[in-house]
Amino acid sequence: MPWYNNDYPPSYKNQPVHIRDKSVEIANALLQEGNDEGTAIAIGLKLAREHFAKKEEENNIAKLKDDHTI
Repeated sequence: MPWYNNDYPPSYKNQPVHIRDKSVEIANALLQEGNDEGTAIAIGLKLAREHFAKKEEENNIAKLKDDHTI
């Protein structure tokens, strides 16, 4: 069952909105590829967390580079 708007799996309930939205996006794509709901939910959340952790790390590296060029 694809998820939309405020309809999302209970395990996403306490996640920050940006992670929850990305998780739903990923999980829906996994469902379209034929994965079962449980797998899609778990992988969606894991990949969303990794996505934002990587973005945060990239931002921190960019900030460090900016701080060193001053």
